Amino acid sequence: MMHVRAASVAAGVFLLAGSIGAQKPFELTIDNIMRGPGLVGYPPSAPRWSADSKAIYFDWKQPSDPVLKPVDTYIVNRDGSGLRKLTEDEARLALPNGGDESKDHSKTVFVRGGDLYLYDRATLTTRRLTKTADIEQDPHFTRDDRHIWYTRANNLYLFSLADGFIDELTDIYLADQKPPPKLDKKGTESQEVVKKEERELLDVVQQRAAVKEEEEARKKRDNPRKPMLLEARQKVNWLALSPDEKTVIASISEAGKDTKKAIVPNFVTESGYTEDIESRNKVGDVQNRVRMALIGAADGGVKWVDSGQKKDVALSRPEWSEDGTRAVLFARATDNKNRWLLTLDPATGKTRVLVAQHDDAWLDGPGSSTLGWMKSDRDVFFQSERDGYSHLYTVPYDGGDPKQLTEGKWEILSVKVSRDKSTFYLTSNKGDPAEVHFYSMPAAGGPMTRLTTMPGNHRALVSPDEQWIADIYSYTTKPPELFSMENRAGAGEKKLTSSPSPEFWSYPWLDAPITHFQARDGVEIPTRIYKASNFPRGGPAVIFVHGAGYLQNVHRWWSMYYRELMFHNFLMQHGYLVIDVDYRGSAGYGRDWRTAIYRHMGGVDLDDQVDAAKWLVSQHGVDAKRIGIYGGSYGGFITLMAMFTQPDVFAAGAALRPVTDWAHYNNGYTSDILNTPQKDAEAYRQSSPIFFAPGLKGALLICHGMVDTNVHFQDTVRLVQKLIELRKTNWDVAFYPVEDHGFVQPTSWADEYKRIFALFEKNLK
Repeated sequence: MMHVRAASVAAGVFLLAGSIGAQKPFELTIDNIMRGPGLVGYPPSAPRWSADSKAIYFDWKQPSDPVLKPVDTYIVNRDGSGLRKLTEDEARLALPNGGDESKDHSKTVFVRGGDLYLYDRATLTTRRLTKTADIEQDPHFTRDDRHIWYTRANNLYLFSLADGFIDELTDIYLADQKPPPKLDKKGTESQEVVKKEERELLDVVQQRAAVKEEEEARKKRDNPRKPMLLEARQKVNWLALSPDEKTVIASISEAGKDTKKAIVPNFVTESGYTEDIESRNKVGDVQNRVRMALIGAADGGVKWVDSGQKKDVALSRPEWSEDGTRAVLFARATDNKNRWLLTLDPATGKTRVLVAQHDDAWLDGPGSSTLGWMKSDRDVFFQSERDGYSHLYTVPYDGGDPKQLTEGKWEILSVKVSRDKSTFYLTSNKGDPAEVHFYSMPAAGGPMTRLTTMPGNHRALVSPDEQWIADIYSYTTKPPELFSMENRAGAGEKKLTSSPSPEFWSYPWLDAPITHFQARDGVEIPTRIYKASNFPRGGPAVIFVHGAGYLQNVHRWWSMYYRELMFHNFLMQHGYLVIDVDYRGSAGYGRDWRTAIYRHMGGVDLDDQVDAAKWLVSQHGVDAKRIGIYGGSYGGFITLMAMFTQPDVFAAGAALRPVTDWAHYNNGYTSDILNTPQKDAEAYRQSSPIFFAPGLKGALLICHGMVDTNVHFQDTVRLVQKLIELRKTNWDVAFYPVEDHGFVQPTSWADEYKRIFALFEKNLK
């Protein structure tokens, strides 16, 4: 059996980027920028420690690798030696990315290619457990580590590690599946009279009936479990086994009646024919109803979990105490204005409220799904925006008031607990929302100790022996790299990878400073500014609007909008001043900032862009008549609102993959912020650009991928038709036949940004 030994990794032959040698200086052109990973490299991802904490496995690609090529598995010793790519055979048998770890931390069970595999951390070997036509998924160890439970074909199975015996613990049948026939199926009253007479009259019928009855009795003895028959439109979301192995928890969804899913046509296909991609339904349409069933593993009896709420709620997967006797879970109202932390009694399906949360806007924020057990096994930890920022709390399982463990005008972004549950490991923007660091804190609360020091963003993973940290670190002008460090404050970090091509380092990318301007309501708005030292008074400016709405882009780490970062250097070189703004609705600044757009997207978030434009004029000498704006997705939406409702502020705008009518977007995102169109028509009308299209005065460019399964190309098509009907001529549209919401092909990226640059050159110069 093949295996990979972490401690004796042979050093591969690698050329780490970072020294440019005789490399030609990088030429700042749009074609060069839009090479994307071919220039900036692919970030290392999915780090996982070897069992002895001496080496790190991770996923990675080289800048020269094709865009669509899957990632490779690499390994490197924690001191930086032995970096190499695993062979295909080695990678297949190496420590996996994901899966479930046994309670004694000696093994990991995972899925590859639809089959189960078991990785042994002691021997560094991988063993295949199943080879079936069906797809196995979601494997977990039982509490005693002797079995693995997993899902196959909508049922839950138990695999014995001792002898390989497989036991099916549920008999769930979808509506289009036929369960085994009932041998004792009764007919009508008259049919039963005839049947009884026939049995009493003829010996051969009596004998046949006796054989059938014995067969039925044998089957009931072998499998006394009652089948669970799902109704039409019902399906299994997930299955889980209780620690005592007596109950299977099933999440069952039922599709809304008469709901309609949108179709995305795909024109460029291998078949040469247009093919339809089934997408989602639209906000306000009847959504899936989700319920939770408790199924007896022995008898198949079903009890439905009672949330205790009058509203429809969605229930999360239960979290069990270490001793396996208590369970807690979240219940979320479908309008997401209420959420409850509940206890669950698996014997009855009854629940009890531990913590009730409410928000007149909607509940969200970082860590909103964080839930776990404290060392006492009697207290539960969770995150909440109860005081306006996402912080860590505990609450007794038996009831009582929550205790706040962290506090301040900053946020906890993620939470992990040490193996002995004595320490919390926290990722937080404490002290400065523009940076993210890794902290430790006693589980009982107390001072947070910052472990990372380099300015930027740290995504850290503690080693199995908890003496070391693997860290994916980045800075504004430095793409993410893998580092290692000792698990102590002030320890230096060792760089283990170098991802960009050598050319990237040959250009002096601007470390754009972060500043603030004051909005009309007195709030200080963070902004990042790209301004040449020789920028002349009366020059042109461009405002970039980040996407997603709830996302942060004014920070000191490598942006997901790194192409835009380089494009802003390009614009700066061509005489533009550029800023991007963390407008209201952005992430990183607490609950009030997050929910400021409730019932009016394109309200205060657009005001922040307008106030930014005025600040550029008053403080930086920008010509008020030569200001442009652009952005994608939510940024595209804001661009449209700016061009349609603030025509005297913005002379030109490029709206990329924009939402044009929120009534056509998805339910999960939109209904939180705007409610539903049938219940809050005003919110949708005042938030949707298509209703304000008559106000267009400046030059508008719209770009959209035709196979966008997020913001459908239909959004742009409908707006184009509206502009035609309005007899507007000051607009252009570019469509990209093979691109989804996030572009992939460098040629598409380059074409799009050449058009944006041409728009600004023509209308702002």
